[in-house]
Amino acid sequence: MAIIPTVKCADVDRAVDFYTGVLDFRLEGRWPDHGDPGFATLTRGADVLYLSSHSGDGVFGQAVVVVTEDLDGLFESFRARGLDPSHKPESPVHQGPLRQTWGTREFYVDDPDGNTLRFTSWAPAASPP
Repeated sequence: MAIIPTVKCADVDRAVDFYTGVLDFRLEGRWPDHGDPGFATLTRGADVLYLSSHSGDGVFGQAVVVVTEDLDGLFESFRARGLDPSHKPESPVHQGPLRQTWGTREFYVDDPDGNTLRFTSWAPAASPP
């Protein structure tokens, strides 16, 4: 079984540019080739993420958890690719990886439509909920 989140976006081309350009996802397909409403399939390793501007496909402002091993390296690679967390100066978890009180280390990235990707690494003593 696979569970694939569908992330709502207003402009699929802009979202694809952000996810592939900054977050290092790979575009697998886009329908139609340009314009909205549209739908895109992205991958990062073996993981799949859908982007959609179709009505009824999700809501703006959702959160998607991405579990990763190399949290610090990933954050630095995103910064090198243009990630700018300055729009959320009041949010330490947007500024870089930090240990949460529930035992994970995390950093958050907001996409151009206000959806949040929560990059998470399980601490050795913590286990997934």
